[in-house]
Amino acid sequence: MLAASVNRRDFFRASSVGGISLVVGFYLGLPTRSAEADVKSEGPFTPNGWIQIDRSGQITVLIEKTEIGQGIFTALSMIVAEELEADWSHVRVEHVPVTDAYQNMTTGGSHGIIRSWMPLRRAGAQAREMLIEAASKAWAVKRETCRAESSTVIHQPTGRRLAYGALVESAVQLPELNVEVVKLKDPRDFRLVGKRAERKDLPAKINGTASFGIDVKIPGMLYAVVARCPHFGGRLLKFDDTMARAVPAVADIFPIDPLPRYENTAGGVVVVAENTWAAIQARKKLKIQWDKGPRGDESSASLREAAQAQLSGPATFVAREDGDPDAALAATARKVEAWYELPFQAHATMEPMNCTIDLRPDTCEVWTGTQWPGVIQQQLSRLSGLPGQSIKVNCLWSGGAFGRRGQWDYTAEALQIAKKVKKPVKLIWTREDDMQHDFYRQLSYHHLVGGLDGQSLPSVWTHRIVSTSIREVFDSPEQLKDSRRVASQEMAGAADIPYFVPNFRNDFAPLPSAVPRAWWRSVESSFNTFVVECFLDELAYAAGKSPLDFRLALLREDRKVTNPMYTDQVCDTARLRTVLQLAAEKAGWHESMAQPQGRGIACYFGFDTYVGHVAEVLVENGAVRVRRVVTAVDCSTAVNPDGVKAMIEGSVNFALTAILKGEITIKDGAVEQSNFHDYQVLRIDQAPEIEVHIVASAERPTGMGEPGVPPLAPAVANAVFAATGKRIRRLPIRAEDLK
Repeated sequence: MLAASVNRRDFFRASSVGGISLVVGFYLGLPTRSAEADVKSEGPFTPNGWIQIDRSGQITVLIEKTEIGQGIFTALSMIVAEELEADWSHVRVEHVPVTDAYQNMTTGGSHGIIRSWMPLRRAGAQAREMLIEAASKAWAVKRETCRAESSTVIHQPTGRRLAYGALVESAVQLPELNVEVVKLKDPRDFRLVGKRAERKDLPAKINGTASFGIDVKIPGMLYAVVARCPHFGGRLLKFDDTMARAVPAVADIFPIDPLPRYENTAGGVVVVAENTWAAIQARKKLKIQWDKGPRGDESSASLREAAQAQLSGPATFVAREDGDPDAALAATARKVEAWYELPFQAHATMEPMNCTIDLRPDTCEVWTGTQWPGVIQQQLSRLSGLPGQSIKVNCLWSGGAFGRRGQWDYTAEALQIAKKVKKPVKLIWTREDDMQHDFYRQLSYHHLVGGLDGQSLPSVWTHRIVSTSIREVFDSPEQLKDSRRVASQEMAGAADIPYFVPNFRNDFAPLPSAVPRAWWRSVESSFNTFVVECFLDELAYAAGKSPLDFRLALLREDRKVTNPMYTDQVCDTARLRTVLQLAAEKAGWHESMAQPQGRGIACYFGFDTYVGHVAEVLVENGAVRVRRVVTAVDCSTAVNPDGVKAMIEGSVNFALTAILKGEITIKDGAVEQSNFHDYQVLRIDQAPEIEVHIVASAERPTGMGEPGVPPLAPAVANAVFAATGKRIRRLPIRAEDLK
């Protein structure tokens, strides 16, 4: 039912595409952590993607995934082109128009390729077979004597050829094929998938024609900035705008209320002007008095104190318990104990949040970069009272996202402003706004105890996680009574460790906080994997074994390990062993390094992908320099190997900010950092040499957006220990930790 009940001509008449075109609709499934369902299995078919072939032979793939720098436009169009037998130079890709007819328009969770693989293959194959059928009828020959190649149908006995564009008009008249019986290509015959392809988004980004959200200009537009309450949960008491109104080009100044839950906006004072500069200068001249709110005394110190109590108190949720950990700990004579801590982290996207909105009595049009355009449409409909079909969201390219553009607070603010201004308005966040009003990665603390048996292998492992739960930010009080739900986005990378330990417990206790937090690239795996892989090295050292050999010993049996929080995530230990061994081999693991240099290793399974990192560091003058990272990755079929390598390179450099530099601290219920001078990010001259080795596979492709992040921090920390003998148990790494 992939393309049932799609009226092609009606769709393209509505979307202003002139002339006759062959159109095939497809449906990309729900964004989950699994890859089990390929197509919608019940209810009326509502496509959220399309393939259009016009009479010139131009092939346009319209998809609902947003291009946020990860190369998704290229990878998805490659999948279509492969089955369609398209000439790659004739393929272009666009984002589908966001209307209420589309569903599940989200980008995140590294599910873009996972969820799109089979629907796109089937849609491309369906279009190919319709064109071949049209050609066979035109020649009055048997269908079996024709084949497709490079946007052309060929009659094999005679060598006659018809280009796809010449076949469109007759193909449109054919009944749609049953997608379930259309034959897909054998992966051994792939000519595009698995090969390097030039990215479709690069030319515009190189020549300056690319349009990002911050570039939008529409006639009659005003510009707005907001002075937001700096204290999370606080409110505006009063303000004096006398001096601000004296700034030339200022159009209006007015307060807006905070919006709780879902939007989680701070409220504050809006300055609207004829240009951004005037708005920002006027905001500086506002005199504002804030009420700090009920959590105005919250600080990093108070959160740490509360976390210590939670680390030693009772658990609210036990994710996994094997054997009898308490008895095993009491009996072990060789015990290792450690505490770890990781701070809040900002997303720090290159392009700050922004939104342009034109709100009219009966319609609303929005221009923004977002990961969730469909959700924005739904939320703006709820806030404005307009029906969903009256709200058009133009989803533009984003200068980074990393999970931050999975929120819609900035679009909700823009709507609040537009209601008052009654003109088109562009809301601009400055870098300071972005840094101090983010949805941060969770703050987390960890207590681990492990014991070794007579063979110097772990006999027991306990791990308490205390973190500022994401669900506390978004869920209702009733939902928060469910302890499993509260812990649901805090346990991955810890509850599902693949190493065999007979007595094991992983549990959780929440750390309440007013600080907003949400999905940061790889979410809880980013801190849990650091803790697990570093503690494993501590156990290896206590056992007198190489960190690589110790891991391989614990992975020696071929097992399938199920994540107790997400049962559709199953780790194959054989595949994890493979990436570990490959990374170690390519890095020259057994070659000696003179101190103060060191080499560290770590691995990770998540988002259905296996990653092994080896990091090489130099420690001098109280600073860590990561000189080289060697990575092995098994993401099953690498649709675009160049894209896979780019994702690993991006993940490594993104993760290094949190490892070496970035830290968000709290004082008086507010963020202390404000810009890149006090929340430093990795500079280009600090980027390491990165080697990426991809494990060959013909299996269905898996996620690549996030898996490269989690194992890097432990690989670096373990390398620091190899170089200095100092254990790193908190991030970012500080000079005092190296003494």
